[in-house]
Amino acid sequence: MSDEPKAPEEEAAKAADEPAEEHAGEREEPAVAEKPAEPGAKADDDEEFSITGSLPEPRIRTLAVLAGGVLALDVLTKVVSVAFLEDAGPIKLFGGVLYLTFVRNPGAAFGLGEGMTWVLALIALGVAGFIFWISRNLRSEKWAVGLGLVLGGAVGNLVDRLFREPGPMRGHVVDFLSLFDPYGRVWPVFNVADMAIIGGGVTIIVLALLQHDYDGTVHREAPVLVEADGQPEPK
Repeated sequence: MSDEPKAPEEEAAKAADEPAEEHAGEREEPAVAEKPAEPGAKADDDEEFSITGSLPEPRIRTLAVLAGGVLALDVLTKVVSVAFLEDAGPIKLFGGVLYLTFVRNPGAAFGLGEGMTWVLALIALGVAGFIFWISRNLRSEKWAVGLGLVLGGAVGNLVDRLFREPGPMRGHVVDFLSLFDPYGRVWPVFNVADMAIIGGGVTIIVLALLQHDYDGTVHREAPVLVEADGQPEPK
């Protein structure tokens, strides 16, 4: 009998066996669950480039703008005070809540530390230098506000100590604001720089108590793991 009639049958059987062999040789890959996107995360093609990696950019601009604004306002108000208040009497405002009265202060903010002008000038220089040093890692907007107020106020009073009478490092600071009394008997006479220093200092203290660091880190207590019986797991 000839083999030719068998050829189509053999080819059909071979074609039917090939898919089964191919599926038998393939390994079933385990299903991989997709990781959910983290809140606030961006896609790779939409990710912004930053020279600091994933960290926010330093808030140097906020620090510089706020400090410069405080310094400009402090210098301007002192120039006006010297021109119009030095030879005039106290001016009553808001029904006696605030008085404009001229004082040359050899001490620190709110009249403290009289007789230590040169020491206070050195402290102001140190504060300004420290703020400039940490500004490289300043990534908290709120810290930038607090430090900007302190820096502007410290430099504002430092300008007086460097350039006003009786001489460099001994110059007296110009104060012209008094609360509830024209001569500072209820509250010491102060200026714009003093207000900025106190406001910035309070801001920094509050942020420190809330465990907010100037580099943007927020410290939180780690959660305590509890077993099924209600007892905390040992560390």
